[in-house]
Amino acid sequence: MQALFEVASGSIAGNHHRSVGKNNQDAYFCTSTEKATIAVVCDGCGSGEHSEVGAKLGARLAVEAIVNNLCDRVDAEFWEKIKLDLLGQLRDLAKSLGGRDRNTDRVVNNYLLFTIVGAIVTPMETVTFSLGDGLIAVNGKIDPIGPFPDNAPPYLAYGLYCPDAIGFQICDRLPTEEVRSILIGTDGVEDFSAAESMNLPGKQEKVGEISQFWLEDRYFANQDAIRRKLSRMNREATKIDWQGRRSIKAVGLLPDDTTLIAIRKRKMQDKE
Repeated sequence: MQALFEVASGSIAGNHHRSVGKNNQDAYFCTSTEKATIAVVCDGCGSGEHSEVGAKLGARLAVEAIVNNLCDRVDAEFWEKIKLDLLGQLRDLAKSLGGRDRNTDRVVNNYLLFTIVGAIVTPMETVTFSLGDGLIAVNGKIDPIGPFPDNAPPYLAYGLYCPDAIGFQICDRLPTEEVRSILIGTDGVEDFSAAESMNLPGKQEKVGEISQFWLEDRYFANQDAIRRKLSRMNREATKIDWQGRRSIKAVGLLPDDTTLIAIRKRKMQDKE
């Protein structure tokens, strides 16, 4: 699929997390083989002490589970198999990290609560999916996922206590020949959308529409370009009002951790 699609990605910590010394609790992972392009973003639970650990592990484990189980039919049986595969790995992690007292509940709450949003692109079919909140855009149509009641999205690890209580949701399914672009993101991407008409802090330059991430070549030519764009949005800037004899501070525009992966069909000249 590398010959047909190209991928760009990036992630930054939100300014609320930076202000209290927290790490970026988002993570992402993607791979592209001859059989499929698979991408996943994960958002760690904000109340977890170290949920960035689960998010990073979860993104990689989810992609690898899909790669290892991918077959001709991405159906309900396939997703049940992926869920049980991942739950088995989380169970082993919780036991290992629980130490001698085997306090797996503490480990789950502190490390292993994360949401999942992803995409699978095969030669025949493209599927986007989620387990928790976030955002998906296919061919320019933007679909936020959530919010959930009490701002409490379902987390994969809840399945350790009741496997039937959680499951992957299919967001879009369409023939791959109809796919022009895909964007998957954590819920922080919604803050980007809300800031599209604003100026970058300290600049006379607009943030711009979210479509830039799949339309503009620069994001695919430089794999650090998305992170740099998000970082520019989150810089603090101070402007001096000489007439009013005061300083005006512009804060970052992304309060929450923000992570996205953009996938687009290669242009014909790129494939030749």
